[in-house]
Amino acid sequence: MRFSKMFIPTLREAPADAEAISHILMLRAGYVRQLASGLYIFLPLGWRVLGKINAILKEEMEAIGAQEISMPILHPAEIWQQTGRWNAIGDEMFRLKDRTDRDMCLGMTHEEIMTWLASREIRSYRDLPQIWYQIQTKLRDEARPKSGVLRTREFIMKDSYSFDASEESLEKNYRLHADAYHRIFERCGLKFMMVESDPGMMGGATSHEFMAPSPAGEDEVATCGSCGYSANVELALSSPVKNEPVDWALEEVHTPEKRTVQEVSNFLKLQPSYFIKSILLINNKGPVLALVRGDQEIHEKKLAKIIGDHRPARKEEVKEILGVEAGFIGPVGHKIRIVADSSLKEGMFVSGANKQHYHMKGIRAEREFSAEWADIHIAKSGDSCIKCGNPLNIERVIEIGNIFKLGTKYSSALKAFFLDENGQEKLIIMGSYGIGPARIAAAAIEQNNDKDGIIWPKSIAPFDVELLPLNMNDAKTVEVAEGLYKALKGKGVEVLMDDREERAGVKFKDADLIGIPTQIILGEKNLKEGLLEIKDRKTKESVRVKIEEAVEKLTRA
Repeated sequence: MRFSKMFIPTLREAPADAEAISHILMLRAGYVRQLASGLYIFLPLGWRVLGKINAILKEEMEAIGAQEISMPILHPAEIWQQTGRWNAIGDEMFRLKDRTDRDMCLGMTHEEIMTWLASREIRSYRDLPQIWYQIQTKLRDEARPKSGVLRTREFIMKDSYSFDASEESLEKNYRLHADAYHRIFERCGLKFMMVESDPGMMGGATSHEFMAPSPAGEDEVATCGSCGYSANVELALSSPVKNEPVDWALEEVHTPEKRTVQEVSNFLKLQPSYFIKSILLINNKGPVLALVRGDQEIHEKKLAKIIGDHRPARKEEVKEILGVEAGFIGPVGHKIRIVADSSLKEGMFVSGANKQHYHMKGIRAEREFSAEWADIHIAKSGDSCIKCGNPLNIERVIEIGNIFKLGTKYSSALKAFFLDENGQEKLIIMGSYGIGPARIAAAAIEQNNDKDGIIWPKSIAPFDVELLPLNMNDAKTVEVAEGLYKALKGKGVEVLMDDREERAGVKFKDADLIGIPTQIILGEKNLKEGLLEIKDRKTKESVRVKIEEAVEKLTRA
């Protein structure tokens, strides 16, 4: 492809509203343009990158026996209503009515539609197992789209679905996908990790996410460098560092106008880890008192799994239910349900005395209060790994893929049965597996860039080589450039030739910004000696080679 004929609108300055490196560089290098909030146009270079990624996805999916199909983006509401997700999913779903006033939605995922198809076409155990996949547009009405293509309202996803007759068969397909995902991300040149995760709205018992480390990530994972434990912080278990033992008498301490943990800890000259935060919550069964150590925060999703949906109590509800103002609540003396973090089981603590302007010192669990015990805190760096006891590290990451064991959640709702060897009707057991191609591209940029621009991994770069003839008005330069261009293309090498009549500095800046892995530089001085320069975009190392040896060297590499 010739640069002069290709649409590559590079920018010298970063757009003011772009923050993530991948967003800035995709805009500056002419890979994407924003149509509206969360909506992006992939320009020729960007679309070529997605094409490379999708080709890898297809190869690896078909290698495990997956068959490609294509499902509609527009879905009738009744299928989603049968699984209950029509009501369970909130404003993220785009809903509309057709001309006959029928409720419809735009697909944010395809579990329902795939299961609907399976319920009508799979009849016998002989039809199983099956793996179907597609690379399809999805739509989600994100409340706060940001970070370029990392968080959008419309996106492309590779989603595959397995259909099995047994849990053993599901486990095999789950492992096949996990292994395929490892190969996919390795081939795309990414640093990544597979971590335990919360199935969330997808349902099912088991799920894992594939995460690419990046400061631009919106997720966090807890990892242990000693034993390899890793999990999304939504699921990660940890043990906060234990306090030094203390031996306090149980007593009330006057703490005038001191309400927060930080205020009271400063006043009493004690570390926040010696305090109990007591938070009153309301769910549909009544009030619940949640307790967590003073230096920790409650993890809402962990707590929700125990007590269900809930909300913080209002000030007047705190007064009505506990008889004390917020800020002086403690765990002692209440007859309501108490859920406490496991880190409070041992040791002595300070908490509210359930009396205005007073706190109680010397509180010990199971002596002053009883509770349901669980890990309900957010894991943080420095906490101890629950498997080996070594310190955990918390790292920001980009989610690039996920896998779920769905079980019979969807087949039960949509009546997807098969007849087993004995003629008995059984529910199809399912798995769901997703990858975001645009997220792979963005993660690759986040992990591979420098002050000059993008450094693409070779496997997903828009071109293999960029040919840079520095003087298009020099006959010798043009002759050599055209010869190399044709020869490399003839060998199957994808070449972008910068045939513009631009200054050398402009060509170099654009080449580094665009990030094609190998640059062939044709300068008049080298050409006079029968040489050209081959430069590696990543290492910036360059070698001079004879013109007649260049094609063989490049194709051999």
